[in-house]
Amino acid sequence: MRTPAIIFSLFIVAAAAIIALNKKNPAPIKPIVVKEFAPADPGIPLTSVEFSDAVQNLGNVKNGETLNIEYHFKNTGNEMLVIKDVSASCGCTIPEKPQEPIAPGKSGVIKATFDSRNREGLNHKVLTVYANTKEAKHELTFDVEVSPNL
Repeated sequence: MRTPAIIFSLFIVAAAAIIALNKKNPAPIKPIVVKEFAPADPGIPLTSVEFSDAVQNLGNVKNGETLNIEYHFKNTGNEMLVIKDVSASCGCTIPEKPQEPIAPGKSGVIKATFDSRNREGLNHKVLTVYANTKEAKHELTFDVEVSPNL
């Protein structure tokens, strides 16, 4: 009958020791690193961009339809505008960025294709654009209501 009491006592002592050691040397907390766009060359000059249609409401579509979306922009700065990357908030939207730099005063288009298959209901999608601008990250959005096939 003493054996269970001894085992229980040892368990309590071991648990207290573990707690005490963890309080003295807590495990280091690893910071969460958010990947932000930074120009590969710190000497890349920054410019500015203006999107004329950064927020779009595309109305209603039937389940299974594919939509082509365009976002128009203008380089409003004095340096070449480089669209480094465009990413989408989910795999149903495929973005396409301009391959060539955009000269000051010139315009360009970022295209995206949205596949509405199995996306019934209201959809709010975000494209994130990374460029050599003061605010390196820009968000473009669209909303679309996907109706079920009847």
